Amino acid sequence: MNTPTQHAPPSPFARLLSRLAPIQPAETGAVAAAFLLFFFMWAGYFSVRPVRETIGTIIGRDRLADIWIVTSIVSVLIIPLYGAVVARFRRSVFLPWMYGLVALVLVITGLALHGEEINMTAGKFFYVFISVVNLFLISVFWSFLLELFDRGQTKRLFGVIAAGGSAGALVGPFISDIAVPYIGNSGVLFFGATLFVAAIFCQRVLLGVWSTRTDASNKAEDRPIGGNPFAGALIILRSPYVLGIALFVVGISCVNTLLYFEQLRMVEEHFPGLENRTQIFARFDWIVQALTVLSQIFLTGRIAQKFGVKALITFVPLIMVFAFAGLAMSGAFAVLTMVVIGRRAMEYAFVRPGREMLWSPLDKETKYKAKNTVDVPVYRLSDAMSAQLNNWVAGAGFGIAAVAWLGAGVAALWGVLGYLLGRSFENKEKLQGESPAPAVPGHSPEGRRVAG
Repeated sequence: MNTPTQHAPPSPFARLLSRLAPIQPAETGAVAAAFLLFFFMWAGYFSVRPVRETIGTIIGRDRLADIWIVTSIVSVLIIPLYGAVVARFRRSVFLPWMYGLVALVLVITGLALHGEEINMTAGKFFYVFISVVNLFLISVFWSFLLELFDRGQTKRLFGVIAAGGSAGALVGPFISDIAVPYIGNSGVLFFGATLFVAAIFCQRVLLGVWSTRTDASNKAEDRPIGGNPFAGALIILRSPYVLGIALFVVGISCVNTLLYFEQLRMVEEHFPGLENRTQIFARFDWIVQALTVLSQIFLTGRIAQKFGVKALITFVPLIMVFAFAGLAMSGAFAVLTMVVIGRRAMEYAFVRPGREMLWSPLDKETKYKAKNTVDVPVYRLSDAMSAQLNNWVAGAGFGIAAVAWLGAGVAALWGVLGYLLGRSFENKEKLQGESPAPAVPGHSPEGRRVAG
């Protein structure tokens, strides 16, 4: 096994990365592979996401709330299936196959949606599928990285790796914005499928990096986790800390959903053409990611190191309290646009990496099973309930101001929970300390894990 030594001169690429972010030379290979995997995976998702939003405007807000109930049910049903896969198959087998399945579904859906009119049966299937799979893929991606990196590395590196996803989420919708007038919505789906195929190769490279982390013990690590497929729900109920993370995710979902339905309503009012709607949704996406990627490269890791995870997951909810208040007093499309873009950019840059770091002190089964239960069915069930609440508020004739004040209240509770969770995380770190980690390429003399 080729193991970089502490005295080996770093490559020019490694030196460049170390200037941009707190990356050690021995970590360059793992960070680059994870960055590219996240890039292609998220470029694939965000290139087709505007098509989902356009279909949402056709379905309509009232019926879409019911579609979200279906989405939440599918999210619940998929978790025991995923738990069975994790229990029986090695990660090196099932991780690449997930991207292949997504690519196949995008191709089939693209063929079904080809033509002037949207096939609503295919459109509803695609809406539910992509709404479930995006949370599922991102959860599994971070679960795997939590195995690859230790707690200290997550603080330094997760912001940089998250920038790979943000770069992909910038490039994907930017290309869709430009290309959709020429290739249509079905062509956008084919383009997304191609990006997921590229993600398969990146995953294989990252698995290769992972496989060199240890010698004899490595084979034991890449084995089925085993256990009960329903263990994730049981872990959540038994652990106040994990239950707190689940409630934090409920806060994220509620804030997002309230803004999402207002965004759909206003885009439907301002943009009658379907391709125009796809373009504006794509434009929202790449503007958000343009703001996010710089923050993730230059700010996230440094803020986490200096102020801790608590800062990452607390200050964004507090900002959203004031953003919702501004929206309540204005109600203008321009203000809603700024709030939506600002919220999404800050969530991707700060809340998402911070939320993933909360899992780092926990064991492998919790990271794969409880984490995916929180990230998919808990998130989507909360989406469905928030959508019904939004429909009730709109149906009662209250309008955007009432929705915004409701959002401000939810954001305030979300912020308090973030502070308490951050404090619990810090206490767990103090109790665990820097426990010894398995030897890996680039392993330092002090025993710290350095994926290389």
